[in-house]
Amino acid sequence: MLLEIDPAAATSVSEQMAEQIRFAIATGRLGSSERLPSVRGLARDLLVNPNTVAKVYRDLEREGILRTRPGSGVFVAERAALRCRRKSREAVRRAVREAVAKGRAAGLGVREIREMLRECLDEEKVGNHARV
Repeated sequence: MLLEIDPAAATSVSEQMAEQIRFAIATGRLGSSERLPSVRGLARDLLVNPNTVAKVYRDLEREGILRTRPGSGVFVAERAALRCRRKSREAVRRAVREAVAKGRAAGLGVREIREMLRECLDEEKVGNHARV
């Protein structure tokens, strides 16, 4: 599992970790019943406090996304992908709303914002084709 933490980001390290784990599950990069790295191992790899990793794992377990098996580790819960896809969709929708609000605050019209969204989607299509 590859997570990338940006200490300069507006969101906390724990929020970044939780969102990236949810996205990994939603996209199938982490499958049902797959084992996650140990708290200490992930903390070492990401250069974060082990308490931060433990908190993220606990929070995701409360959401029904992860399951702890004492003595065995932390695993992706059954049917977590559906929950994660829902959460991921909400996160993207929230980001789009924030972007639209920024555009409106900057004086952009609805048409301009739509055009920017189309351009971004077109750029993403081109980027995906280049990666294949």
